[in-house]
Amino acid sequence: MTQKKNLIIVGNGMVGHYCAEQLVMHGLHEQYDVHIFGEERHQAYDRVHLTEYMTGQDALALRLHQEDFHDAHGIALHLNDRVTHINRDEKIIVTESMQLPYSTLILATGALPFVPPVPGNTGTAGLVYRTLEDLDLIRDSASNVQHGTVIGGGLLGLEAANALKVLGLNVSVIQLASHLMPAQLDEEGGRALKHRIEALGIDVRVQHQTQEIVAGTTHRHKLIFADNTSLETDLVVFSAGIKPQDNLARTCGLAIGQRGGIVIDNHCRTSDPDIFAIGECALWEGKIFGLVAPGYTMARVVSALLAGDTEAAFTGADMSTKLKLQGVDVGSVGDAHGLEPGSTSYRFIGEADGSYRRLVLSADGKRITGAVLVGDNSYYDTIFQYVQNRIAPPADPATLILPRGEGAALLGADALPETATICSCHNVTKGAISAAVGQGCTDLSALKNETKAGTGCGGCAALLKNVFETELSARGITVDRSLCEHFSYTRQELYSLVRVHGIRSFEELMAQYGNGGLGCDICKPVVGSVLASAWNKPITDPLYIPLQDTNDTFMGNMQKNGTYSVVPRIAGGEITPDKLIILGQVAKKYNLYTKITGGQRVDLFGAQLHQLPAIWAELLDAGFETGHAYGKSTRTVKSCVGSTWCRYGVQDSVGKALDLENRYKGLRSPHKLKFAVSGCTRECAEAQSKDVGIIATENGWNLFVCGNGGMRPRHAELFATDLDSETLVKYIDRFLMFYIRTADKLQRTSVWREGLEGGLEYLKDVIIHDSLGICEELEQQMQHVVDTYHCEWKDALTDQEKLKRFRTFVNDSRPDPNIRTVPERDQVKPADNQPEQSFTAGPAEWTDLCAREDLVARSGVVALYNDIQVALFYLPDAYGEGQVFAVDNHDPFSHANVLGRGLMGDLNGEPVVASPLYKQHFRLTDGACLEDVTKSIRAWDARIHHGRVEIRALSMAGAVPTETLMA
Repeated sequence: MTQKKNLIIVGNGMVGHYCAEQLVMHGLHEQYDVHIFGEERHQAYDRVHLTEYMTGQDALALRLHQEDFHDAHGIALHLNDRVTHINRDEKIIVTESMQLPYSTLILATGALPFVPPVPGNTGTAGLVYRTLEDLDLIRDSASNVQHGTVIGGGLLGLEAANALKVLGLNVSVIQLASHLMPAQLDEEGGRALKHRIEALGIDVRVQHQTQEIVAGTTHRHKLIFADNTSLETDLVVFSAGIKPQDNLARTCGLAIGQRGGIVIDNHCRTSDPDIFAIGECALWEGKIFGLVAPGYTMARVVSALLAGDTEAAFTGADMSTKLKLQGVDVGSVGDAHGLEPGSTSYRFIGEADGSYRRLVLSADGKRITGAVLVGDNSYYDTIFQYVQNRIAPPADPATLILPRGEGAALLGADALPETATICSCHNVTKGAISAAVGQGCTDLSALKNETKAGTGCGGCAALLKNVFETELSARGITVDRSLCEHFSYTRQELYSLVRVHGIRSFEELMAQYGNGGLGCDICKPVVGSVLASAWNKPITDPLYIPLQDTNDTFMGNMQKNGTYSVVPRIAGGEITPDKLIILGQVAKKYNLYTKITGGQRVDLFGAQLHQLPAIWAELLDAGFETGHAYGKSTRTVKSCVGSTWCRYGVQDSVGKALDLENRYKGLRSPHKLKFAVSGCTRECAEAQSKDVGIIATENGWNLFVCGNGGMRPRHAELFATDLDSETLVKYIDRFLMFYIRTADKLQRTSVWREGLEGGLEYLKDVIIHDSLGICEELEQQMQHVVDTYHCEWKDALTDQEKLKRFRTFVNDSRPDPNIRTVPERDQVKPADNQPEQSFTAGPAEWTDLCAREDLVARSGVVALYNDIQVALFYLPDAYGEGQVFAVDNHDPFSHANVLGRGLMGDLNGEPVVASPLYKQHFRLTDGACLEDVTKSIRAWDARIHHGRVEIRALSMAGAVPTETLMA
């Protein structure tokens, strides 16, 4: 048999690994013996999301491939083995451990951080942000210090600043240029980004040149700038650009660019025809591409050439980028700087929120050539398609960047040519998606598996869905808008079924209109919300407990460490001094972090599960009631002081806010509802940014609807003017109930309004003119909600059975030892969640944990076994015993002990629990994570025996079926 030749990839970063995947896709691993050499000890990982490593993710969570990828395809992976020399004459590579001949060599050595020669840039004053080892060093250097500085205000510099902020440091960013991200943004865009970043508490200094780093007096180091100013800091991270890692190529005589980089042609070949270079080490037509997508394109070209496609060529790369920096949207498309001669621009500047958008057109106005976006990337996909496919701009190009309410509309899929790139990461075109649908990909997950579209950065998700559904419709295939696998109905349709047929429980709805099964974390909360909206029964009712997410189940918002927030209602923002004192006393007693909210309430953070009843008992005794901050329901009615105090007020806005909040409190809806009442047109309560806004006039009240703040603000629309109080309430009643009836799951009023055929005029016809003849019914339904209001915490505190749910452990009175706090600004904040430090084997024999009565049907509780937290999920049966599943309570993603408070259900017939924090699903039979095969939790063998719950370690041979024994 002919011996296969060696194909060697030097570099195991994102581009090197992607190249290996491409070789496998072309079957080249069967023609060559493929070897990959990596300097690092880690397998290939996602450098784009390095910051997540600082938030507690381990290296495995960032890994780019399945554990067995290399073995399964016969690829030899050599980690922690640096290639030191290439002998081109004998076609041999030399590493720290071996020599190996090659037939074809692919250099994917990447780039190194550029550290300017600033005197004093050593130790903790000379850190870089590039590898996992770099991040480990930064984390160690940040221990027990206060301030960190990043030199460099480009893309990586801002990512590094975010990492330092995650570590709890005060952060400064030092930028030599006149604005941030100069490679991607123009000066206006850079200024807008600076405004946004500074609003997050990060100090940004532009046009600052660091001359020297010396010892500090109050901190470790002092930076001396060219203007003789200085800054003291405890660590310095350099992120001032990259330099191609080309030493290996340089020493073996390959052609190198004047400023570095391995020279390649359109086939990615170097000056040696048997050696290719791809990624950041490669220099094509004098350019180094510092993004991962061009490197992927080069990898595809090389793999295609080796597979025999002589037409494959690298012809440059679009450097458009769409990203989120520290929660701020930033986008750069095409010729963002307008460098093409004669370019003209449209600009939108949102001074109120610091947003900025620039649209660049060609000199003749017939092409859109580029764009800059800061603050809202919903415009990106549409503009990118105009630029990429040279689509003629609309008659008024400015409409592409003007505010459009809840996000910019997508360019219709029909308007895109077959060659339009939908997914830049994997170079997937509209034509490729069309072909995949034609070959049988009729659900989105199958399409992603087939084409890889949407599996890279995820930025193309909305456009991909739009194109996919258009392709299905074009083939006469009905687009499945089922709620989930358990119900082939939308949320609106389920609401109608519940109302028309008087359905009062999830089980009844499943039996009549469901597809069978336990339900899941999508349909259970939706049905729970629908039932609450329709009949206004307490969410603490035993029938509803298994349907609720943890926030509703325990009537508090779960925070990242598994504790809860406590938010009593402060109607209209009005509170007496005595009640303020009570809040302070409760916060001090239970060591809770306190903060004033934007909705004029006081939030108390950090309450453990077992503390919630005691805290709420004290608050209820003082005259407070639940604020429903945990639910999709009426949250707040914000107000100014109005005519009672203000010299400009024309109506009593506080009194009106109190009336409205007390009327609509407890109302369950598809999404949260926020109100505001302003006492005059000066609008101090910001009513025009709320779902329901009321502004006083000399003649009554103006009503505004369907606004919202948040990530994509939408201005509310004027609905009716000069209303008397009775008519105002009538219209609000009708509006809210019509929204509850017809909105989709988790749909804000603003998004719902945008989707209403006929728009605002249609809504006025329904609500004001009763065009559908349902207004009386809507009013009656709202009055029922008002008449049957109950404080959910008062309901729970008077029922001992319901209070049993509020136990950290059902068999032990201790609190969760993993919940820790650290001091911050005279209060406390959560300490970082810690991963499980050890893995203690479970008992080989059946061991008693708790009584069957401690379990909650179709839901979870937590018990302790030798300091191990075990989550128990119970499925009762007709015989009274049922089935119990046991898994570890520790969530491997958040490292919080919370899985026992997740929603139990089934997916594809298998019982699962959804993490209450980030919604990953774990199989209850074996602990496998359905979204990430590199993550799992321990599963236990469990049974109910003579009325007691018992566990033992699972058999090493695999998952033993959960046992059920009758008493």
